[in-house]
Amino acid sequence: MTFSTFSKISIAALMIASTSSSATIVEFTTSQGNFKVNLHDETTPVTVANFLKYINDGDYNNTVVHRVEPEFVMQAGGFEFSGDFPLRSITTDSAIKNEPVYSNVRGTIAMAKVANNENSATSQWFVNLSDNSAGSASLDTQNGGFAVFGEIIEGMENIDTIAAIPRCNTIPMPDFTAAQCSDANFVPGTENFVTIETVIIFDATVNTAGNLAAIKNTSKTTAPEPTPPKSASGGGSIAWFSLFFTGAIALRRRFK
Repeated sequence: MTFSTFSKISIAALMIASTSSSATIVEFTTSQGNFKVNLHDETTPVTVANFLKYINDGDYNNTVVHRVEPEFVMQAGGFEFSGDFPLRSITTDSAIKNEPVYSNVRGTIAMAKVANNENSATSQWFVNLSDNSAGSASLDTQNGGFAVFGEIIEGMENIDTIAAIPRCNTIPMPDFTAAQCSDANFVPGTENFVTIETVIIFDATVNTAGNLAAIKNTSKTTAPEPTPPKSASGGGSIAWFSLFFTGAIALRRRFK
């Protein structure tokens, strides 16, 4: 074998190895600061591919954070503000197979889904603000376990800032007063929402998998289905938000 041939084979092998162990990094630009997520490409491939398709299609651009439960989750990826209530649902693709490989600890990103339907995730995702793996939340076990598919590697302080914004119902709404929240006829402006302006693939080539410190979900197959925590809006704690949101704003607003 010539040196040239050996070099070509080595380079090809390195390229394959790099591809197989790469972990895509995506960056969220929001009205309250940016954050980056390192995705588990290899171990949750269906979930990551689904998430990246929404990103590449631009579906997450100009959507809003529609739910915050302090010390629990920040949820987004499903709605946009088009000038009036209720928020408009974005177009979604088919639901995907659940991949509950990793534990729902603080700083992880996971898929939201419909109650009592393990394989129902489409576009909505949430960031765990606390360790929600067990206890009253038990996101590692309920509804088949919620699929963690990445970790926040930069900007978690900005997510905490969003979580601390006063809420109208469960929606974080900057510069929105209690009186405005209680007035069903008052329509807020774009500045009153936490807007996800863009989501881009920040790094799709560099091997970043070795920098992740993911915790495996080892409890899913042995723990019983828990009761959802009282702070949840139903649907296995992280249900889709459309039905709740449509009725809650129109019937009664509550500022927190």
